[in-house]
Amino acid sequence: MLIVGLTGGIGSGKSTVAKMFSRLGVPIYYSDNEAKALMLRSKIIKRKLLLRFGSEVYINDELNKPFLANLIFTNKDNLNYVNSVVHPKVHQHFKRWVKKQIKLKQSKYLIQENAILFENGSNVLFDKIITVTAPLDIKIKRVVSRDNTTEKQILSRMKNQWSDKEKTKKSDYIVENINIKQTENTVAKIHKQLLQTKV
Repeated sequence: MLIVGLTGGIGSGKSTVAKMFSRLGVPIYYSDNEAKALMLRSKIIKRKLLLRFGSEVYINDELNKPFLANLIFTNKDNLNYVNSVVHPKVHQHFKRWVKKQIKLKQSKYLIQENAILFENGSNVLFDKIITVTAPLDIKIKRVVSRDNTTEKQILSRMKNQWSDKEKTKKSDYIVENINIKQTENTVAKIHKQLLQTKV
């Protein structure tokens, strides 16, 4: 089975693109969602985050996302620490998920959606990589309306991610996500090509 990585900068719309592939019958592993879930259910991760950031990182056993986001997007050391704690666990979980998908044999390929696929070096683990792009102004508009945040905060978060230019150089497929219909057409073309790709 072909293992495909799907990535894109904040506001690019990679989750929207992932859902398009899902509607075509492709199994999708959402790394961000799994990372958040692990930060709640893993005692080891919880203990490490509490030791580093104090009791405020969890409120009533729920992850204090705004608090943690402020810590990691304004401090590279904090970001690297959280990644080093969370991502090995996500990777282990993903490997178990892949084994299940292989047994099910429901698709010729599967996708892992991963915002920091290049940044954490996991790009080497995939057979093919799809990068979702969009112009900067569109990305900012999307995130402002979605996360109720400021342009300054968004740009600060973007500094921790590779640029679209860097990502596209190392990608097999590019989805420019501006117009929904055009994006759907591009996804359909990539899907067709991936189904014809030999492992």
